[in-house]
Amino acid sequence: MSKISEALKSARKIVIKIGSNTLAKSDGTTNLDFMMSFAQQCAALIKQGKQIILVSSGAQVAGVSTLKEWARKKDVHYRQALCSIGQVELMHQWRKAFQSQELHIGQLLLTKDDFENEHRSLNIRNTLFTLIDEGVVPIINENDSVSYDEIKIGDNDNLSALTAILWSADLLILFGDENGIFTDNPKTNKNAQFIETVSSIPELRDKIKIGGTSSFGTGGVETKIQAAEKVTRYGIELLLANGKKENALVGLLEEDSAGTLFLVE
Repeated sequence: MSKISEALKSARKIVIKIGSNTLAKSDGTTNLDFMMSFAQQCAALIKQGKQIILVSSGAQVAGVSTLKEWARKKDVHYRQALCSIGQVELMHQWRKAFQSQELHIGQLLLTKDDFENEHRSLNIRNTLFTLIDEGVVPIINENDSVSYDEIKIGDNDNLSALTAILWSADLLILFGDENGIFTDNPKTNKNAQFIETVSSIPELRDKIKIGGTSSFGTGGVETKIQAAEKVTRYGIELLLANGKKENALVGLLEEDSAGTLFLVE
């Protein structure tokens, strides 16, 4: 059994982060077929006794799908307004996707303040446990419409890490548009080597080149490493995998599944 399939099979409490690039089609609009397929895969794991929390990017992507004429507006107030519009559409599409599997969803929009305030973080934890105990899939995103520098987490890689820690998850899966971590950008360097497992994050930092953020998302390799640093400290493994692959989630149960697994040190 591969380490990846073993990690998924042994985990009961799983946080899954879906990146904007995974949710977006090449034209920048929301990939509704992906959402339907992913909900079906989540339902399959839930039937196996897994508990799942979804951290979903894509509010801006959904906003662009709704108001295409705002796509090029860069003013921060327009971007926050776009997230406000897009978040409604995003959750509507997730609701339809999970409803097709006879599952309900619940939404939580969070900021850094919510995790730093003891009373609020306890309420988040209690809400998550209640939703999951009742068979509801929690879907979390940063509250981008009201976030500003002082209270902004900034990316959903770190948001999902904070969620995994708060919920005491067994595994955090970050789905992006690459198979995992390479020593360099494989799109520009054909000699870049794929890294299957990471047992020392300091050693990893010494041997790789870290590029910029992705087209639609706010994260990059750096934010994924930051997330790994957070969760492995609490005994939670982290897996980076390609969300663009067909049956990306259930495919991780196969022996030849690809990804980068951060082991607990």
